[in-house]
Amino acid sequence: MVYGYARISRKQQSIERQIRNIKSYDENAVIFQEAYTGTKINRPEWNKLYKKVKSGDTLIFDSVSRMSRNADEGIKTYFTLYERGVRLVFLKEAYINTDTYADSMKDKIQLIGKDEDEIFKGLNNYFRKLAERQIHIAFEQAQKEVDDLHQRTREGIETARINGKQIGLKRGTKLVTKKSVEAKKLIEQHSKDFGGTLDDITVMKITGLSRNTYYKYKKALKEQ
Repeated sequence: MVYGYARISRKQQSIERQIRNIKSYDENAVIFQEAYTGTKINRPEWNKLYKKVKSGDTLIFDSVSRMSRNADEGIKTYFTLYERGVRLVFLKEAYINTDTYADSMKDKIQLIGKDEDEIFKGLNNYFRKLAERQIHIAFEQAQKEVDDLHQRTREGIETARINGKQIGLKRGTKLVTKKSVEAKKLIEQHSKDFGGTLDDITVMKITGLSRNTYYKYKKALKEQ
């Protein structure tokens, strides 16, 4: 069986991009999806899928951050599933797919039943540790990207709040305020319509704009 797992942190976010990416990889993938924080591995739909997958199955994620945002838990889950014979595919981090890991371990030194085996065991363990470290770094990077996004969002909100006064800039007869400039920057940065990852409701909350003002700014950005 081929399964896909898609996760968003809040119900206001859109999960469609993840599902679309998974289906592009394998249109027959059976999708498990949920809105739940990635900081916890004990998630309802994930638990169902985790118990269901068996040796020979394939499990597809859009990114390692969808499986776990905690590096230690992520790598533990990775190897537990790998040792159960489950094939893991990470679309954004293909270099740590279990197929790639398995290929790297094919070249391990074979034991020959002699005294040298202790040395070979040490070398094999060293190669495994190198591969594990690469996988660990991928999970750490996923967490860092999320942390950085949250930090930029907080800074953007604070900047918009501090600079909420009007500035003497005019375009035709329209008065441009610092608040509107900062709000439009946040829209361009986060809205899916401009290459971001967040839906309109979430961006509205980040900018603090009313619905009418938000869509007015969004329309102005599209017309630029």
